[in-house]
This record gives sequence, C-alpha cells and structure tokens, in this order.
Amino acid sequence: MWEETGSGFAEKTRPQILVVDDTPDNLKIMSGLLKDNYHVRVANSGERALAVAAAHPRLDLILLDIVMPGMDGYEVCRRLKADPATRDIPVIFLTARNEVADEEQGLSMGAVDYITKPISPPIVLARVGTHLRLKAVADLLRDKADFLEAEVARRTREIMAIQDVTVMTLASLAETRDTDTGNHIRRTQFYVRALALRLRRHPRFAGYITDSRIDTLFKSAPLHDIGKVGIPDRILLKPGRYQPDEFEIMKRHTTLGRDAIEAAEDALGAPVEFLTCIKEIVYSHHEKWDGSGYPEGLSGDEIPISARLMAVADVYDALISRRVYKEPMPHEQAAAIIADGSGGHFDPDIVQAFLEIEDEFRTIAARFADKDGFLDEKRDYLLAADRR
Repeated sequence: MWEETGSGFAEKTRPQILVVDDTPDNLKIMSGLLKDNYHVRVANSGERALAVAAAHPRLDLILLDIVMPGMDGYEVCRRLKADPATRDIPVIFLTARNEVADEEQGLSMGAVDYITKPISPPIVLARVGTHLRLKAVADLLRDKADFLEAEVARRTREIMAIQDVTVMTLASLAETRDTDTGNHIRRTQFYVRALALRLRRHPRFAGYITDSRIDTLFKSAPLHDIGKVGIPDRILLKPGRYQPDEFEIMKRHTTLGRDAIEAAEDALGAPVEFLTCIKEIVYSHHEKWDGSGYPEGLSGDEIPISARLMAVADVYDALISRRVYKEPMPHEQAAAIIADGSGGHFDPDIVQAFLEIEDEFRTIAARFADKDGFLDEKRDYLLAADRR
C-alpha cells in the first residue's frame, strides 16, 4: 500500500479523498487525476480501507472498488455505514461492474453514486466535485444542528437550575414563618420520591409515574405549604392546638397556595406541567381517601395522585416530628397510624408501598433530622418578632 499526502498548510485544508482499489495501476491513475485539487489517501484492500477511515474519520469522500480479494466493496460500505464515526462519509462505487442490479445494490447500501470503469476523467471530476459540495453543505447543517442542540441543552440546564433554586427559596421563605418545621420540606421531598419510585410499575400508577414525573414530584413537594404565607401570625404562630374557627382559617392555606400558582399560570398564558403538579399538591394534599378531608372533600381517585403521595409523606413527618403540643412519635407508632389510615385517610395502594419501604422513610428522617434546639430558637425568634 502506498499513499500520497501532499505537504504544506494549504494541503491540509483540501478535501480529503480515500481511493480504495486492489490494483496498483488503478490507484496510480486515480491519485494522479485527483491530487492537484484534493488530499488523496489510498488503500489496496477492504481491510486497509476501514483502518484508514477509522484513523481519519473526517474524510470527505471515498471512491470504492467493489471486486477485491478478501473483503469486497459492498462489505466495506456496509461497515462504514454501520459505524457512527464514518457513516456520514459519502461513498462512490468505482467499478467495472456495469449491470443495473449491481448499481441498485450499491446505492441501496448507502452509496451516493456509482461510476463504471473504464472511467472518464471529466465525469469522475465532475461527480467528485458535486458530492464534495453536497458533503460540505451537509456538514454545515450538521454542525449548526449540533451547536443548537448543545445550546438548547445548556439553556435547559440553566432554566432547570433556576427553577430548582426558585422552588427551594420560596419553600424556605414559607417555612420561616412556621414555628413547627425545620427540615420538614426536605424530608417530605424525599419521602414522595421514594413512594413514587416504589409505585412506578404499579398498574394503577404506571401511566402517571414516569421518570420525568418523578423528577417533577420531587421538585414540587417542597411547596406543599406555600399558602401558609397568607395565614395571619396569630394563627400560624399559635403555640398550641387550634380552636375550630382558627382551624378554618388555617385550612385556607390550600386555597391561597392554589390561587398563587394559578396566578403564575395566567401570567405565562399556558399550562405548565411543573406548575400543574405544584398546584395539585398545594391544593389537595389535605384531602382524604374517604372524602372527609379539605378543601373540597374529594374522595378516592378524584384526588390527584401527586396529592395522595404528599398526604402520606406529610402526615408521617408530622407524626415523627416534635410539635409544641406533642413529643415526636417513634417510627413504629407512626407507621402503625399510617397503616390504620389505609382506605380512610390514605389511598390503600400508597399505604402498601409505604409499608414496603418504611425503613427507607426511617433513613430519610434520620438523614434530615432537625438539630436539637433549632425549633425552640426559631419559635422564640418569630414570637419575639411578632410582639415587636
């Protein structure tokens, strides 16, 4: 095998053409015809052609003989087109075979042209020039598409990061006004994801719980009590259980949160899955399976799945957390209460999923446990600020 490579900087900018033929005279003829305008590489076998193409994947064109000992041109073309690194290199079959069936086979394998021997130099040069121009345009379009894809991916990452930061900021602001919560939003976020992962293949939930929906649920969960920012301090900061009239006021946080999300949707002018999920959780996570919850008294499958998942996560965390009116409950006791709520407070299948992964809930609770004294310090600060 021999090769003409040229020299100098200008040579490197020329289109690169690989000529493949097992006959040295044919290689010499083709190289002599093309070398004044192109950077020519040659290979005298199918195996060598694949090696050269692998080493130089930015080849602009391959002129390929069909009849060669060992690996023929058809097999070389098939392998080139099967390799992502070389599949976009145009292939022109250059062969003594002149039957229509041969040409049809070559073109069906992905070749862009079929030239029969003996060659006509003007025709070869014309067709080579045409296909190189087409290749240049295709490369330009491909480069632009790759750039746009990379730019879209970059901007999407930025938007998602902004979305995540915005959600956590809003959730944290809402939680600063609640004297009974520390890492509640983080714990419930991970509880919801754990439940969703467990239920993703359940017949009742598989159509809803997709990979993207799990991500949306995880990001939405922290905002479940965002409506508490609209509850008066005398209610929200009360160091004890609510009276019936006070509880009615507290229940409004579901509607206040829903209205805030709807206002955001109206401003956008179009529904957004992420905001829809947040709205469902905010508005309906206090609904109960038997219809005894609020704000609408929905029951069963009328309650959005997202809100049903949040209900189990929210109640479990409330049970194991300390409140001004109670001490934290052991995991076993909290799990028993969740189990007793199956079919009453909670969707039975979600309760079953909880029981199957209750150790994971215990691990999450330990991982994001509140620091000793944190809630007392937070309550003292908020109550002092309220008095001022």
